[in-house]
Amino acid sequence: MWIPIPALRPAPSPRELQTVFAAYERDITSPGGQLDTGTVRVYVSRVRQYLAWLAALLADGTVEGDPLTDPGARDRAARDYRTHLQTVAKRKPATINAHLTAVDDLYRRRGLGPAATERADNPPAALRALDRRDQLRLLRQADRAPLRDKAIAFTAFYAGTRISEITTLDTADIRMSARKGQLVVRHGKNGKYREIPLHPKLRTVLEEWLRERSGWKNADSNPALFLNRRGGRLSTRSAYTALRTIADAAGLPLGRDGVFTPHVLRHTAGTTMTRQGTDIVIVAELLGQSVETARRYSLPTPQDRQEAIERLTTDQEPREPT
Repeated sequence: MWIPIPALRPAPSPRELQTVFAAYERDITSPGGQLDTGTVRVYVSRVRQYLAWLAALLADGTVEGDPLTDPGARDRAARDYRTHLQTVAKRKPATINAHLTAVDDLYRRRGLGPAATERADNPPAALRALDRRDQLRLLRQADRAPLRDKAIAFTAFYAGTRISEITTLDTADIRMSARKGQLVVRHGKNGKYREIPLHPKLRTVLEEWLRERSGWKNADSNPALFLNRRGGRLSTRSAYTALRTIADAAGLPLGRDGVFTPHVLRHTAGTTMTRQGTDIVIVAELLGQSVETARRYSLPTPQDRQEAIERLTTDQEPREPT
């Protein structure tokens, strides 16, 4: 018996794609959305690029079905787009995956759901950390900062604490005996509790800060280790500002693409301990991370790769005496 096969919906026209993009842009930029302004701007740009690529295929007549309504055509188009980004646009894996995430957002908003497309293989990279020269520049500048800000910088550097953990510390979380000390993080990421031995430099600075703190407003009634000038607990934003001010004065480039972000001090602590031979399990415990995350501190940096290549033998090597 002959069974009719339903015809596939024909591929959309380039004009239809313009309408689709306009609707997407209105939706993602409407007030009350969950995405921040920067993410919205990036998604809009990447979806525009995807639809422009799709329009070029439509002009060539190489699109099968409707990728905007049919799940199968959607998946084929997304896979082909990933191949295009890899082989034609020459994008890096992380960039390819970011573009596919934006494409998935388009399809979710159209009610079709994300495409069944594997992400590009993105090998883990070493976490960004300060080299020894920049570490010394930062520490020397921290020595010149107001004592509270110096104590914040030293806590981030010598204890590897997150900035949010630093601002939630209370004075009772600093335990000192005659010769040793501990810093207690009571509620780290995912609610993890941990105790961190105090580095001698950090211990000294915290002792100095606690003496000065006693003269600050509300020092007797507010348990916060780090106070603001009004006597309240220092905010995470203000702690970030203090660290960025120190880094800027030390001449370290700031921001996402610069050498320094406040979180880089935590990565510097983990990288330094790992490269000096500390067991990765101990590093993970001290920083409140999983062992898998902490392993990234042992990954090679671009400088490591460069130095490895430069150590290869050349014909300019000195000859051995005969």
